[in-house]
Amino acid sequence: MILEPSAQRLWKRLNVADRQSAANHLFAEPAPEAMATAFGVIARARRMRPQAVRAMAPEAQARAVASILDPGEALAAQLLVALHLGERRELLKAFLGAMRLPHEDGILKEEAENEPAPTEEALRTGVQALAAFPRDQVSTYLNVLYLQDPERWSALSEIDAA
Repeated sequence: MILEPSAQRLWKRLNVADRQSAANHLFAEPAPEAMATAFGVIARARRMRPQAVRAMAPEAQARAVASILDPGEALAAQLLVALHLGERRELLKAFLGAMRLPHEDGILKEEAENEPAPTEEALRTGVQALAAFPRDQVSTYLNVLYLQDPERWSALSEIDAA
């Protein structure tokens, strides 16, 4: 599988609907640090004053962020996580469950950090458990995992997400 080397490049590869969904989820449960970054990105892209961006409705803020192809690495990473925690949680649970990694509702538990890096064979098993999900969603999720911890998930580059 070809993995994008940055969250920004992966963000650009998403279709419009996925970018909008990610932005909607980010603004539905806003984290303060993500909002500060998002407001700055919107202000620069739209040439607006920061106060005007803050005054926008959350739906308008989400539409604005979704339309920006170059949100910066940090915001792109947050948007990609929001996409998966928002509407793709079943995919996360299926993969982590098949990998037998401790998780809570699709989010790795702290004790999973003590687990050794998964082998290529274990990853193949995990990917096979995702056969019912759309291929583009699977490859995006696996790329996000890789971006979050390239050492742990390095074997994903040897796996076909088919």
